[in-house]
Amino acid sequence: MDKKSISELRRRLKKDSCTFTKMCGCYVDDNKKKVTTIDEIFLNLEDDEYYKYLEVAKKVLSTNVGNNILELDFPLEEEKPGGHQQFLLGLKKSGLKEQALLDTFYDMIIEKYDSLGNYLILLYHDVYDVMTKTTDNNKLDESEEVYEYIICAICPMILSKPGLGYNKPENRIGTLSREWMVGMPETGFIFPAFNDRSSDIHSVLLYTADSKNPHKEMIEDILGCSEKLTFAQKQNVLCDMVSEVVDEETVQDVMDSVNIELAQKSEEQPDTYISKESIKEALEYAGIQETKAKQIGENYISSISNTAEEQLPLIGDIIPNKAAKIVKENNEKYLLKEEIKELNRKLSDITESGSDIIIKVNADKKELIRRETINGQNCVVIPIAENESVKIN
Repeated sequence: MDKKSISELRRRLKKDSCTFTKMCGCYVDDNKKKVTTIDEIFLNLEDDEYYKYLEVAKKVLSTNVGNNILELDFPLEEEKPGGHQQFLLGLKKSGLKEQALLDTFYDMIIEKYDSLGNYLILLYHDVYDVMTKTTDNNKLDESEEVYEYIICAICPMILSKPGLGYNKPENRIGTLSREWMVGMPETGFIFPAFNDRSSDIHSVLLYTADSKNPHKEMIEDILGCSEKLTFAQKQNVLCDMVSEVVDEETVQDVMDSVNIELAQKSEEQPDTYISKESIKEALEYAGIQETKAKQIGENYISSISNTAEEQLPLIGDIIPNKAAKIVKENNEKYLLKEEIKELNRKLSDITESGSDIIIKVNADKKELIRRETINGQNCVVIPIAENESVKIN
């Protein structure tokens, strides 16, 4: 999965370039009952609705790869007849026109999805004629392939706030009725994945608004994939391991030191991947005993990778933004101080090169220096105490 391919899909979600063929949905209440369903030709929507629904779809196409969007691979058993992948292929191929398939999908969501409130299930169908691109990214007027895909968004329904307003039928100012509003999606997916500008039916892209607490049931029960940790969750894994070897009161201080050290490594070498050695060094820097630091480093690396093929994240991916910001600012301040020192040195050289006589004294002597005429000559007089030493050149 690459950010560039997702961005390409996002850029198309505009009035003049969007090609969604159909949109369907189901409104579910807090008792897991279907309240109503949606079945629309997307291009026939009124402008206000068109842009609102487009905004929801665009949110699912997040470019925050590794945190808000994850690439999940289907296990082999899910690619066999009757598996989740096969069902999604059928849903996509139907163009969202087969009500039986839609009802089955809605029922699966209602049964498995963990939600205490009302929510809206939305499905979009699109066919994208992927244009061939040259090496300099110029589009050619020919199709490389046709990417057919569906987007699913699950949006919480939010009750509007109570307030006063104008009641037109009664011609008075009164309490406005509270309405259920569609919120931005808290989770969703794109199937098939769009990798290297091409369809990948072996993968699905999961969207989660909360990178610390994704809907696990969406990954395992609805999509049939194995759980995959976001970068935010991988941060928490390390914190949990540290909390097992230090006092509860010092966990945060230790983690702050660990994150600062990792952030410094990332600042110096941005393309460095996390390793058991880098974790061990950061833990030792924070005061963790060497043997424990080594063990945590080994356990951490094995915990954040589900398979041997899964690539480890960059150090910069798993450190909090706060730590990265502190290190960046400190490094910039250090460089600024060095630049100021160099400028002062150059200024001093320039000043000295334009003077016939240069006198350097301690700060407390400056006010005592005076200029006098002695024996007809202009002189600079500097009072000297008995215990003070004088050095010339």
